[in-house]
Formats: sequence, C-alpha cells, structure tokens
Amino acid sequence: MTPNPRNDATPIPMTRPQQDVRQDMPMPTASPNTLTSKAQVTANASYEAMIVPIIEAQISFIQQWLSNTQQQQRLTLTFWQWLGTQPLTRYLSADDISRVINHWLLKQQMSETLRRDIRTILRTIVFHPANDNVALSELIDTAQVMALAQYIASHETQRNTLIHSLIGNDAFADMLTQTLYHAIDDFMNSTLDKVGGVGKLMKFGRSSFEKATNNNLDDKLQAYLRRNIRDLSHKAESSAQAHLSNEEVARLIEMGWSRIKDLPVSTVQHFLYDSDQANEGANLECDKTSNALEPASTNSTLSQLEAGLQTSYNRLRMSPYIHTLVNSAVQTWFEQHLGDSIADVASSLYIDDAAITALLPTLGLLFNDIVQSPWLEDELRQLLQEFYAQPDIQTHLTGYQSL
Repeated sequence: MTPNPRNDATPIPMTRPQQDVRQDMPMPTASPNTLTSKAQVTANASYEAMIVPIIEAQISFIQQWLSNTQQQQRLTLTFWQWLGTQPLTRYLSADDISRVINHWLLKQQMSETLRRDIRTILRTIVFHPANDNVALSELIDTAQVMALAQYIASHETQRNTLIHSLIGNDAFADMLTQTLYHAIDDFMNSTLDKVGGVGKLMKFGRSSFEKATNNNLDDKLQAYLRRNIRDLSHKAESSAQAHLSNEEVARLIEMGWSRIKDLPVSTVQHFLYDSDQANEGANLECDKTSNALEPASTNSTLSQLEAGLQTSYNRLRMSPYIHTLVNSAVQTWFEQHLGDSIADVASSLYIDDAAITALLPTLGLLFNDIVQSPWLEDELRQLLQEFYAQPDIQTHLTGYQSL
C-alpha cells in the first residue's frame, strides 16, 4: 500500500515507533446488533493493528521524501515553472490590486515598531564610520550635477528661482538685518563706554528721543535696516536676473559643487543634531529591565524628520486624492500587462529559474523545519486516518491479512 520512493530519494524504513497515535481512530462500520460482539471487537483490534503502522510509515516516508534536497529543488522549480505559465489576469484584476493598496496598505498607519526600526536604521546609516572615508562625489555623479546645472541655467523659471533663493530671499535679508543691527549696537555701546562724559550725554540724548517720539530707537534702527536691505536685495535680484547669462549661472552651480564634492559624506552630520549619539552611554543604560534598547530621548534631527514624514503620510494615506492616483496608476500598469504571464511580470524584477534556484539553499532550513514540525505530522496523521476510515477503502482492505 505504501508508494515506492523515487530513484533519487533515500530508501525509507516502513516502520516507526507508534507514538502520539490518536485514540479516536475510526473503526469499520457495523450494525448495532453486531457492534459489541466478540468477533467485531477482535476485528476492530486487528484493523487498528494493521492501519496504525501503515499510517505512521506513510508519515515517515512523506517527511523524509520532502526533506530530500533534490526533491525540494525539483518540486519548487516545477511549481514555479507551472505558476509562471499562468496568465496574470487569471488570478488578479486591477480592482484587486487597488483594493489591497487602498483598503489594506493605506488604511493601516505605520506601527511604532516599524517607525522605531526606520529611525534606528537611518541613524546607523547616517552616522556609520564608513561615511568618513567616502566623498560626496562617490554618491553623486559629477556629470549629473553638470547636466542639472545646464538644465537650470537654460530654463528661465528655474534660473530665476535659483537667483531668488540666493539673493532675493526675504529670510536671508532678515538674517542680514539682524547681523548688521547687532554689529551697530555692539559698536555704539562699546564706543559710548569709552568716551566718558560724551557717552553719557549721547545716552541721555537717546533717552530723550525715545520719550519725545514714543518710539524705541532699537526698533527704529531695525526697521530702517530691514526696509533698506530688503530693497537692496530685491534690486540685486532683479539685476542678477537681467544680467547673469546662462553660462554664468551654470558656472556658479559648478563652482559650488567643486567646493564640496571632495568632502566626506560625514559632513552631513554637522547639520544634524543627534541627542542619542551624544548620550550613547546613557541610552544603553536607560532601561536595563527591558530586552529592547530604547533611546533616552528622541530629540534628534532624524527623529524629527521621521515624525514629520509620518505626519505627512498619515494625512495623505486616507486622502481621496491619493486613492484616485493609486487607482489610475494601477489601471495604467494593469492595461500594459493584460497579455503577460506571471513569469513575464516577474522577469521585470529579475525573478526567474536561476533566481529561484539561488534562493533554495537559503530556504532549505525552513523547508526542513516545516516538514519535521509536529503540526504537519498531526495534519498528515488526521488526513490519513480519515482516508482509511472511508467505507470503500475499508472494503478494499478487507481480507488483506498480509498487511
């Protein structure tokens, strides 16, 4: 009754210790008037003694057969080759894909565990020691920077936007205003302290001016500087937009890149505040009672960046706008692959027979653990018990005393 093993499989012993055998083994059906007869009890015992070893031997054979590496590779490749020939439209539709994205992926907010993993991985990458030995030019191709410079310089809108960002930006004007104000104020105070009585007279004059005009001299000075510097910056911006040629704009970008391209990637760290790194020793001791190491503080640039991205994601993921774009994008993609098989679609991700074969050794341990797992053994035992409990199977087995 037991199938012969394949030529490439190891011969399987057909007996195994009878352990964990279910007590509810189905018995041959019998009429009520003979169920309790001595002959029937003997028949039931003989049936159980015959079937239990067969079931255990079949389970052992299946487990060892599936544990064979050659069988695993053959079954996996055969399944993949069969699956690859199936048309994509047999199992998927554009609505199915949109539903998964809109009603499952976008419906769920990112878990705190995943967010913590993202922050940890970002911090590892940004503050990795390897960044000290890698120049920015190794990450950003100089040819691409030059192409971008030519593109911006040759488009009036982009060129004017760049000039405005460098020269006519109000934030830059405000910063320059504050810088000049503090310089003038420091000069005046240090000068007045050195000139003795004249300084006291000038301070008295300042106080009289503020009382007479009901205005603070500092505020008037800042307003004057802000107004004039903004006017000057706007005039400089207009002049630059009118006179800077495409070649000059491109050259400015290229010069800026040439100044930083040889700097190490770790230069970016100077623009980040990372309290975790500054207090690394304290962080490792922050919670000795927990298996997971939690940072003592999330007051870092990367944490704030991740939190900002998460807030934006949460606003967008439930937006009808995003759902509309997802539906349109999925429909466009699906229409392009209407005639493709699953293998055709997988090939764009470089998934083919060679990729599956290369992946098999990695999955070998998982396959073996599944095959040898108690739950699979129990499921096989229940399946075989129900198979042999069928009346027609029992009829076929009647009289085979050799079994």
